[in-house]
Amino acid sequence: MSTHDAERRGVGRAGVPGPRTGPAPGSARADELGAKAPRSPGRPSQALSSRTRTRLAAGTLLTPFFALFTVTMIVPVGYALWLSLFTEKQSGLGFDGPRTVFDGLGNYATALGDQAFRDGFRVLLGYCALYLPLMIGGAIALALLLDSALARARRFFQLALFLPHAIPGLIAALIWIYLYTPQLSPVVAAMEAGGIGFDFFSSEGTLPSIVNIALWQWLGYNVVIFYAALQAVDRSLLEAATVDGAGNWRIAFSVKLPLIRSSLVMVLLFTVIGSLQLFTEPLILSRGSGSAVTSTWTPNMYAYSAAFERNDYGLAAAASVLIALVAAVLSYLVTRFTNRRKEARP
Repeated sequence: MSTHDAERRGVGRAGVPGPRTGPAPGSARADELGAKAPRSPGRPSQALSSRTRTRLAAGTLLTPFFALFTVTMIVPVGYALWLSLFTEKQSGLGFDGPRTVFDGLGNYATALGDQAFRDGFRVLLGYCALYLPLMIGGAIALALLLDSALARARRFFQLALFLPHAIPGLIAALIWIYLYTPQLSPVVAAMEAGGIGFDFFSSEGTLPSIVNIALWQWLGYNVVIFYAALQAVDRSLLEAATVDGAGNWRIAFSVKLPLIRSSLVMVLLFTVIGSLQLFTEPLILSRGSGSAVTSTWTPNMYAYSAAFERNDYGLAAAASVLIALVAAVLSYLVTRFTNRRKEARP
């Protein structure tokens, strides 16, 4: 074998291995090539650790919410359910004071059998029949007006409409008692000067008066929601409708309103739930002289009266649970009805 062949085979003249053609082990070039070598895909340990970190981060972020939700929602509801199953009764001749005993569904039967509690729901029915169309219709009309090209000073009107919602309830109560009291109110004096006699505290005027207060406080809030939804509508769709010859009314009712359907459903749902919780407005009018509003005029006032005037906390808890059940059923019916109409459309 020649020397040239031996060197090619890696053997020197004296049997010493010839020079290597690749990089030496441990060298920087070998480390670089090793780093560039493809690794086996899908290491389970790395994927598991990544999922664990994601779950840990999600749990850390959600823990404050669930803790607050449990403290402010789950615990009070559970305590109300527990409290509604008990009542206080006098023992013997009553010298030992009242004692708490298990009553089962007795408080629920008492609340449902009370005519005042049932009349409160009739009041709510009339209130919703008057309040919901005015609230939803008025908020939509004002939002469409603000969104139109005819509106001027949008910021001013948005602030003016939203400002009543930011006024504290105590100040609002003083304002409306002043405006409704005949001997003090300039509004009542102007109406009487014009030959219009209207008693805001009478049995016929109580419901419109309460609806007026609620509209004053919540109309601007809903206008802001509708206006924000209208601002998110794609302007190219409105321009296309204009090019096709659609007028302002057709654009408003055939283009804009269908596109803000989710906001309409949300406002309707919240308004229905808020109507069932009617309490502040009638409480304001009950402070007026000669008011027709009683302490049990609405279901919430009935529960308040049972708890803080009659000290019957079991009955108050049962009435509150019944109000919550009615609100849940109505919420389900509203969402179900709106979803069916949405699915029925082609």
